[in-house]
Amino acid sequence: MSMLVSSDEEIPLFYEVYEGNKPDSKQFAKVVDTLRKRYAQIFGQEADITLVFDRGNNAQSNLVHADGGQVAVLGQDFFANELSCKQKIGFMFGGIDYYPKEKIKNIAGVVKRFYTEWDDNLFLDYLERFELEPDKRTDQLSDGMRVKFALALALSHNARLLILDEPTSGLDPVSRDDLLGLFQELIEDGDKSILFSTHITSDLEKCADFITYIKDGEIIASKDKDAFLDDYRIVSGTKAQLVSDIDHLLIGCRTNAFGFSAMIRKSDLAAVHHLAVTPADLESIMIHIERK
Repeated sequence: MSMLVSSDEEIPLFYEVYEGNKPDSKQFAKVVDTLRKRYAQIFGQEADITLVFDRGNNAQSNLVHADGGQVAVLGQDFFANELSCKQKIGFMFGGIDYYPKEKIKNIAGVVKRFYTEWDDNLFLDYLERFELEPDKRTDQLSDGMRVKFALALALSHNARLLILDEPTSGLDPVSRDDLLGLFQELIEDGDKSILFSTHITSDLEKCADFITYIKDGEIIASKDKDAFLDDYRIVSGTKAQLVSDIDHLLIGCRTNAFGFSAMIRKSDLAAVHHLAVTPADLESIMIHIERK
């Protein structure tokens, strides 16, 4: 799996599961290559927006009609095979409001008409697994149950690419862990990929094995998770040890009455050998990069 980390206002985290679950195979389920859109004016000025992505990085490409570039989904050109591509995509957006007085089974009856490979038995299996009753109305579902229902819809038409927005949101720790286990099961046959967003870094620790971190539109890093973690260390010391010679090496430095703590690149450790050093996890790396 890979994780795409983006630092916008809410700092969402994304990771993508490679098709075949092999990070070194470079078999990406979705590829965006130099996607372009020209606008006559934005805020009174002519604008030409170009999204340049290396293989494996992703963007929402269906919000506007592109003027150039390419989007490939599961090896197919998206613009030339849009209907076929969408048949192979299962999606779940956060904050979906269903018809409040409609039963689960009736909503599923509408959704299934859009997918040629919808599997009723598979849908019922997921309802049983998620402990959802087909005759319940959606206004009787808790937030967590709504998430599970949306997932059941996304998973029931044999999609090969799953795009899931905050799928573990609103779930208790046990349900969240069960769901992450399900994701692992889905990709075991090597035929499915997942683009999965979450704010819960513990989910990423359990699932991601490749990370792309983006801040303010700039790719900070894109590599194997273990290599990404190994690139950083947390350092701490007294105020007297916080000298100007090392200021430019510290990332997200924070001081207090007892001293300071910051993050540093592993390659710069020789310059701070006098400081206490500990490993960095995903959460601490995020926090320090955002403080920078």
